[in-house]
Amino acid sequence: MKAYLLTTGTLFGLLAALHAWRAVDEWEHLVSDSGLMLETVGVGLLALALCIWSWRLLPTRAAS
Repeated sequence: MKAYLLTTGTLFGLLAALHAWRAVDEWEHLVSDSGLMLETVGVGLLALALCIWSWRLLPTRAAS
């Protein structure tokens, strides 16, 4: 269980970082297209939430 939580937490963290980078890089397009803004920022925030959730579960599941 520990390896799974480490792997998923890391992958979701990388996904969140890539979406943040994409949002900064394509800011002009995001401002003009609200659908793209929802996709980029929404998926990035969802990935960040899943990353935090995975890392918070890690100490409670470390013994497994």
